[in-house]
Amino acid sequence: MADEAVNVDEFQELAKRVLPKMYYDFYSGGAEDQQTLKENVEAFHRIMLRPRVLVDVSNIDMSTSILGHRISAPIMIAPTAMHKAAHPEGEIATARAAAASNTIMIVSFMSTCTVEEVASCCNAVRYLQLYVFKRRDITAQVVKRAEKAGYKALVLTVDVPRLGRREADIKNRMISPKLKNFEGLISTEVRSNEGSGPEVFANNAFDASLSWKDIGWLKSVTKLPILLKGILTRDDAIKAMEIGADGIVVSNHGARQLDYSPATITILEEIAQAVRGKIPVLLDGGIRRGTDVFKALALGARAVLIGRPVIYGLAVNGEEGVKRVIKMLKDELELTMALSGCPSIKDITRSHVRTEHERLLSAL
Repeated sequence: MADEAVNVDEFQELAKRVLPKMYYDFYSGGAEDQQTLKENVEAFHRIMLRPRVLVDVSNIDMSTSILGHRISAPIMIAPTAMHKAAHPEGEIATARAAAASNTIMIVSFMSTCTVEEVASCCNAVRYLQLYVFKRRDITAQVVKRAEKAGYKALVLTVDVPRLGRREADIKNRMISPKLKNFEGLISTEVRSNEGSGPEVFANNAFDASLSWKDIGWLKSVTKLPILLKGILTRDDAIKAMEIGADGIVVSNHGARQLDYSPATITILEEIAQAVRGKIPVLLDGGIRRGTDVFKALALGARAVLIGRPVIYGLAVNGEEGVKRVIKMLKDELELTMALSGCPSIKDITRSHVRTEHERLLSAL
């Protein structure tokens, strides 16, 4: 079935055929009216490319470096929860695909395989995404386990004091598979008659009091670099640098938290300009084409994270499906670079794109 797909969007259609409705809705859905969910993708469509010609593009080098880790292309795997709901091998299959693709996987705190299982299955470079629980000792324990298992960085999600309202999950009475990292530490069992299981669990477990001062606490329990995921304003980007963050992920949580928050690509440049290259800025949300990756790089991202496309590939064909999705995006990026006159990542500049705002100004 995976052979039917010629682009990433077609993997979504194939995944819809094979996933139970409850899980497909969980992965594909956004918050409330799902306006930001649509905008995350559509905002890319309004950015035009400005190709340069008569450049030697006989050799294209897509490789780049993130926190000192060399990867084959600026396309990383975003943290997404509960991979075993998509495929029996879960995060292990995803990690193997990341290793084969020579890229970085950010493993979700809400993983259905333990941090140790993911670490031992292959030699992928792994980061761990995390939430801070009310019981800080649980977060600290999982962080220490990840550090011991060779994870290279932490990605703290900062936009979930409470879980966003995802109405499909409420209607479906969404039930989570077992969240393996917390076995023996905290109960993750939630009665389905309470609506969305993930929402009930998150609102019981997550620490809504988490604030800037608590980054110091996290630094006190780990030596790993810390990236902050969920930054959507220039002011918060500057604050993140001031408190010593090692990187920023411009993200609206895949449009699953606050509906009517901006599409991430529309605020990327503002944040990149504020950071001025001092720490890496990654972009999460809406990447479906190699041209999207190119646009993000032109507007200041060091790399992009892909979430839903990975899940759809995993659902359709396990490890091979994830590898295929990543290869599709890499092949499209390589072609975009060649047709835009950019033989390497460093050749992609702001002059290669024209935003909607610029087009409107030129029309005045």
